[in-house]
Amino acid sequence: MDLSSFLTSLGTSFAIFVILMFLFAWLSGKPGNAVVYYPNRILKGLDPWEGGSKTRNPFAWIKEALTSTEQEVIAISGVDTAVYFVFLSTVLGILVLSSLILLPMLLPVSVTDTGDTTTNTTTSHGTFSDLDKLSIGNVQAKSPRLWAFLLGVYWVSFVTYILLWKAYKHVSDLRANALMSPDVKPEQFAVLVRDIPAVSEGPNRKDQVDSYFRAIYPETYYKSLIATDNKVVNKLWKELEGFRKKLERAEAVYATSKTTGSPGGTRPTNKTGFLGLCGAKVDSIEYYTEKINETIPKLEAEQKATLREKQLNAAIVFFTSRAAAAAAAQSLHSQMVDKWTVTDAPEPRQVLWPNLKIKFFQRQVRQYVVYIIVALTVVFYMIPITFISAFTTLDNLVKLIPFIKPVVRQSALKTVLEAFLPQLALIIFLALLPKLLFALSKAEGIPSQSHAVRSASGKYFYFTVFNVFLGVTIGGTLFSTFKEIQKNPSLEKIITLLANSLPGNATYFVTFVALKFFIGYGLELSRLVPLIIFHLKRKYLCKTEGELKAAWQPSDLGYGTRVPGDLLIITIVLCYSVIAPLIIPFGVLYFGIGWLVLRNQALKVYCPAYESYGRFWPHMQVRILAALLLYQVTMFGFFGVKKFVYAPFVIPLPILSLIFCYVCSKKFYRFFKDAALEVASHELKDIPNMEQIYKSYLPPSLSSEKVLDDDQFEDAKSNVSRTTSFA
Repeated sequence: MDLSSFLTSLGTSFAIFVILMFLFAWLSGKPGNAVVYYPNRILKGLDPWEGGSKTRNPFAWIKEALTSTEQEVIAISGVDTAVYFVFLSTVLGILVLSSLILLPMLLPVSVTDTGDTTTNTTTSHGTFSDLDKLSIGNVQAKSPRLWAFLLGVYWVSFVTYILLWKAYKHVSDLRANALMSPDVKPEQFAVLVRDIPAVSEGPNRKDQVDSYFRAIYPETYYKSLIATDNKVVNKLWKELEGFRKKLERAEAVYATSKTTGSPGGTRPTNKTGFLGLCGAKVDSIEYYTEKINETIPKLEAEQKATLREKQLNAAIVFFTSRAAAAAAAQSLHSQMVDKWTVTDAPEPRQVLWPNLKIKFFQRQVRQYVVYIIVALTVVFYMIPITFISAFTTLDNLVKLIPFIKPVVRQSALKTVLEAFLPQLALIIFLALLPKLLFALSKAEGIPSQSHAVRSASGKYFYFTVFNVFLGVTIGGTLFSTFKEIQKNPSLEKIITLLANSLPGNATYFVTFVALKFFIGYGLELSRLVPLIIFHLKRKYLCKTEGELKAAWQPSDLGYGTRVPGDLLIITIVLCYSVIAPLIIPFGVLYFGIGWLVLRNQALKVYCPAYESYGRFWPHMQVRILAALLLYQVTMFGFFGVKKFVYAPFVIPLPILSLIFCYVCSKKFYRFFKDAALEVASHELKDIPNMEQIYKSYLPPSLSSEKVLDDDQFEDAKSNVSRTTSFA
């Protein structure tokens, strides 16, 4: 990419961002759009405009984001969101502090060298472009100037260590403050028990669990909820809910027809066949009323059968004390590892009930099988990623499709295609992967939603690093230098070509980062896509209040894809921070703009789908260190290619990174795995209502009071002390 294409890409991206920002300022002030731009505040009963002003300065949201406190974020969006902003702030700090030394030190060193044009491959027909002169590729081999770049590697590494250590301590304090909160949280009074042994003749599952835990915790054990196979009852419950929504819709249509047509109105009808396209035509209100009346008895009968006959080898066990539950969750209860496995309970809304029945050794086997599948996915996805990166460059497309040459000769079109085509193709291709990885993570037997998201996030991070970062670098180079490799296929020649390609690929990644933060965050802020979808649904599909609310119901921040995307950017920026320091300001812009935009979205738009009290942080920290380790190894190899005799001075850094990771894990990680008893033993504001805590874990399909109050179905909801009073 030449300088004009690079500047065109940046200018176009910036202009789009500015347009989208002004669109946001205009559209967010419209009363009809409030549910799209302020759903979080509306759900909490707050004024969307914080004072009622609907015509504000287009930059007012920036001031609001900057002046918001961490406690405000926790109060509105939870601890996990606050921890995500600690991650953004930490990475931003690493890049800002790195730039203070690297930019003034390394750019003059690169520009003022005479260049190394005899051995380097570049992006512009064998000669260095203006951008290439700002990289280490312009420094001659064996030059003493490489000392400056070596010192830069050390500076970035130590800045990363210091800021990550401070962030780990801060996040640990956030987690502790949340867990010692005086508010009652159901998950702090419960543990998850899996791998319950088979019931011998005599006692049923309820009696088995009762007697086991009552013997160990005679004073604090309260009650257990035996997990059941809910496949059939869930299906019936969903059918019933669907009929109720359709009846509500039919009644709303009928009521509207009375005001818009004849006073008597027109009763809605529907066909009973496939998708309502065929079959007999019936009165919708009567039909769905009849269906509801038919389904309710079936559901109640299935609920009773499920509670009595479909009990599984897992249970949620409740304690009257937070400290007792915390102690139980981290204790070994059986001498056999595959019996009575006890862990902390997830939030009620997080439980993945179908996974609870999976046995211990099955979970181990599933985990290894999933790892193999993911490894194969990473390797085989490398092939299309490599082809995309190689073929979507304009020069390579012309070689492959010669008849497009007259079209791309037009300078304006050529500039735009060079600026956006490879990056857009890569971003669209990556969007297809996350759902597959999330499904694979759940297949491991993970019991909670947040754990599955963390697992999928890790897989997605290593996938993107291997395929995007390494795939683009290696793929583009192999394609452009294939003839040279054919002439001299030695390992030394291939390594030299690959190392020399790194500075030339810097402009690609600079453009990739710029596209992500200017257009990506511009669309995030403006919310054009959700706005269009909402208004289309409201106009043509929504007939009831429930349907209207569902049309604007906000999602969460989407950590499963957002965090790996951010980690890919930090990996790219770190690996190129010394090779091509010009990328650092773009990394600063990415995380700086991201912090502002997402702070606004967290306070006004997104609602958390779960709360794990910062458990994502250890995974974030380890992957930042993985990016740092890749950066250090890359620089060691690059110095070797540059024949810098002091390249071995880099070797202590990867070792130091591994030691730092080990020390952090030993010092901090245990508290993120288990709740500390000194934290769990803090006093509560109110005496917990244990019955309400218990009921919060009942699946919606089993929460019928008519069924649960029937004494003959106590098997699944054992009760040790019904006379205990919890005010």
